[in-house]
Order: sequence, then C-alpha cells, then structure tokens
Amino acid sequence: MLKERVWTAVLLAPLVLAGLFLSSFDVFKLFVAAIILLAAWEWANLSALSAPAVRFAYTSLIAALMAALNYYSPDALFGRVLPVAVIFWGLAAYWVVRYPSAKGWQATWQRALIGVLVLTSSWMALVSLHHLPRGGVLLLMLLLLVWGADIGAYFAGKTWGHAKLAPNVSPGKTRAGLWGGLASCALISLCFVFYLELDLLTGVYLLLMAMIAGLASVLGDLFESMLKRHRGIKDSSRLLPGHGGILDRIDSITAAAPVFVVGLQLIAVG
Repeated sequence: MLKERVWTAVLLAPLVLAGLFLSSFDVFKLFVAAIILLAAWEWANLSALSAPAVRFAYTSLIAALMAALNYYSPDALFGRVLPVAVIFWGLAAYWVVRYPSAKGWQATWQRALIGVLVLTSSWMALVSLHHLPRGGVLLLMLLLLVWGADIGAYFAGKTWGHAKLAPNVSPGKTRAGLWGGLASCALISLCFVFYLELDLLTGVYLLLMAMIAGLASVLGDLFESMLKRHRGIKDSSRLLPGHGGILDRIDSITAAAPVFVVGLQLIAVG
C-alpha cells in the first residue's frame, strides 16, 4: 500500500506541477477543469448518483457551468460566487461538528447541489489566483499550506495525538494533529512574508489568512470524510493506486482555495 502511494505520487507530481506552473493561463484553466471534472464524476457517486449515465450528466453539468462562468465576464462573477462558497464552508463546519445529527445535507439532491458549488468555486478560486500578477507564487503558497497542514498533522498526531478531533467523522484525526498542521502553515506563511517583502501589517494579515486557509483545508478533508461515511465507502474512487480518488487528493483544496482567495482580495499581495 505504501509502495503504491509513493510511486503514484512520484509519477503524478511532475505532471501536476508542470500543469500548474509551466502552462499559459488558458491551458491552466483547462488543466484544472479536467481535474475538477474527474472529481465531479466521483462526487456524483458520493451523492448516490451511481448510474453511469446519471454520473455523466452530472459531470457534464459541471463542465457546462465552468464554460459559462469562463465566458460571461468571469472576474465579476467570481467576485460574487466565491464569498458564497466561503459562507457555505461555515455551514459545512456546523454539519461536521454536529454529525450525524445535523440535517440539511443528507438527501441525494442536497449533496449533488453542494457538489456543484464546491467544485465550481474551487475552479474559480484557482483560476483567480493564477491570474494575479504574483499568481504563481501565491498558488504555490496555497498548495504548500494545504500539504503542510496535512504533513504537520500527520507527524504531530503520531507523536502527541490522543484526543480525537472529530471521532464521528474521521477517527484518525487528532487535536494535536490540528495544531501541528497549523504550526506548519505558520512557518510556511512566514517564509512567503519575507520572500514577498511585505510590510508588517500586510504580513500579519497574510499569516492570519494562512492559518484560516489551513483550518479550511482540514474542514474540506473532514467534510469529504463525512460524505464518504454517509455513503458507506472508503475512497471516492480507485483512480490513483494507493491514494484513492481525485477527490481524496483535492478535498482540502476545495475548501482552502476559496477562503484563501477571498481573503487575498482584501489586501494588496497579488
């Protein structure tokens, strides 16, 4: 299992990094859209839309929405949709904390509708971030924050983890892991504050945004775990050997990206 995970990561990492940082803006949009569409196929199953024809229709709907958003003045639309996504993740936090008693997400149509918002807003956030003057640097920062939160949580949880973070949703996550992940985010953000040569106030704000994005990344992971637990499956798919599905790899980004981008809109970092 570990060998599969390592080899999959080694083979995919150069492709992903090239798609994110070595492509033109138009190619980048298509590259991210392709990843989102693979995730949409998996989200359809999480919503109990298991028939191939229905899953194809759901994925096609996501594709049509992304194409429409890209065509009709994306900057203006993105500015309206992304704050809605941030508000949604506040509601998602309530559902995770109150699972399994909280209502409002269990029905097939509710989960499907949530997927439309989560997946399209993720695409919009990454596209918006890439389009900024310092978009490449900020995109790298976002990815490092997500990865750092995960790696820091793993090692802190292994070393000090006893108290569970959300036992009903994901028994493996611990409170110590959460703090370890946030500590990693703080260190990463400080490196970028110095690299970008930000003034004190802007630097403190970016540090705060990094911590919030780190929390959001944990929430994205927990929310997908909640959906999988409700659906009775372990992984979103078996597309990536040893890693599960696309959603299992980008669940943290789906929450962290909109939160990070909306936060950046308030300061002159990009």
